[in-house]
Amino acid sequence: MPTINPYINFNGNAEDAFEFYRSVFGGEFSKVIRFKDLESSDFKVSDKEKNKIMHIALPIGKNVLMANDVPEIMGRVNENENRSKISVSVESRKEADKLFSGLSKDGNVEMPISDSPWGSYFGMFRDKYGIEWTIEFASN
Repeated sequence: MPTINPYINFNGNAEDAFEFYRSVFGGEFSKVIRFKDLESSDFKVSDKEKNKIMHIALPIGKNVLMANDVPEIMGRVNENENRSKISVSVESRKEADKLFSGLSKDGNVEMPISDSPWGSYFGMFRDKYGIEWTIEFASN
């Protein structure tokens, strides 16, 4: 069975976002690579970009949430126009409430977590970094 591992582009705040995500989900980063870690005579990195995240990975259950900071030379990512969602399926209402409450803090709730018309316990929001999430507990 394939797994889905979301990959998110940020405009210089990937590390801050991932510290926040780690505070909610727990765990440890399996990989943190900064642009300066890849610098060579063939790959120059500006002082402004050296400490930005080239790749970060946070294992969550059997999946991995990954991201990077887009170098300024490539232009800005319009985070508020990203219509992708990260969907998290959980094993209990308690876990759903914990993740929904934690991840939506200082964000914008689009659909409060509650019993849905399709029979699951569901909520949808955009976190404080502009990333869209759904949290769902299906008892069946």
